Amino acid sequence: MKGLLQKFGAMVRRRRVALAATLAFVVAGVTAGQGLASGAAGDVLALRLGGDAQRTRIVLDLDRRAEGRVVEDGRGGRLVLYLSGVAPPARIDGRGRGLVRGYSVTGRGASARVEVALTGAVEVERRFLLPPGDGVAHYRYVIDVRADGRPAVAAAPPVRAARVPARAERPLVVIDAGHGGRDPGALGAVAREADVTLAAARELAQILERSGRYRVRLTRSDNTYVDLYRRVAIARHADADLFISLHADAGSDPATRGASVYTLSEQGAGRAVREFTGRDDWHRDLHLPGRDPSVDRILLDITQRATQNRSARFARSLLGEIERVDHPLLRRSHRDAGLAVLLAPDVPAVLLEMGFITNPEDERALNDPRQRRRLMEAVSRGIDRFFAGGGDIQLAANAATAGSP
Repeated sequence: MKGLLQKFGAMVRRRRVALAATLAFVVAGVTAGQGLASGAAGDVLALRLGGDAQRTRIVLDLDRRAEGRVVEDGRGGRLVLYLSGVAPPARIDGRGRGLVRGYSVTGRGASARVEVALTGAVEVERRFLLPPGDGVAHYRYVIDVRADGRPAVAAAPPVRAARVPARAERPLVVIDAGHGGRDPGALGAVAREADVTLAAARELAQILERSGRYRVRLTRSDNTYVDLYRRVAIARHADADLFISLHADAGSDPATRGASVYTLSEQGAGRAVREFTGRDDWHRDLHLPGRDPSVDRILLDITQRATQNRSARFARSLLGEIERVDHPLLRRSHRDAGLAVLLAPDVPAVLLEMGFITNPEDERALNDPRQRRRLMEAVSRGIDRFFAGGGDIQLAANAATAGSP
């Protein structure tokens, strides 16, 4: 009898865990998928789906922390992922929702194999592990996918080197080391943000230059202060193809750690347009016709939107490569803001917070030359992916004005 009561209690506890996970998913703004597939016992508790035919979220509920490795990335109509350290007690199968036709989770020794059949080719936007919290007592491994609008093709291996489309010049990457001079930035136990960002910027510049695929320019090469708007102007006047600003985050809780990437918010985009059009010669600065202010404004809006889209694509490439080297990421790693260094309407730009200088582990990693180089190599591969995917395409506004009479 005691054994039966214990089993019954364990079953009730699992039901509560599954219910809490479902409620958390709804609160997060994602509708729970059709049904909940869960095992009676074991480390993989459930697989849940939410979303629609444009974007779908896949959530795996886990008893403990696990590392994920993608072996098929969804471009071939199938997503295959291995989770190390966890396994389902029995095979889990379920029907699909949104971009997912169906799924199965099987055990492979001390790991789980997650196979997701898709309705077509998709792009994995992000993957991340959520620790227990927000009323949920277990870990959640989250995969966000979106339709890429192309027919499914056989999955290609990860990009190892850029295949930059032929052009008159190599792409120009402007690297901005945050803070400097009279502005030391955030302070850690032993380091200043301005010093950490400069060391990382020099490392990244060296990696990119040695590849022979890019031209590189630094907004500062020593401990000097450069005005925020001047940093943007450097990129614009140099006709940069990409702008990346390096920073180290800070927080009141020393336990908070992980990298994140910022792109321009909608509010910031509106601010950028207002500031840009406040000058009499703004249309000439963007090489616009200048014959009709309303037409020029439309072309500026097109340019701004194209730039935002390209910035977001670069952010996804960057986060994907950073995750591949097991560098910790914040829970919500892709963020948006109206930061001054992101305001150029015609240069794709991101701000990378490499980690928290107020966290002992992150600070140690950012000050370790080997770990810092490993992170910058991942950033370099993110840049490769961006340009291999067409990151240097001509801006929509320029294309439109090229055909103007």
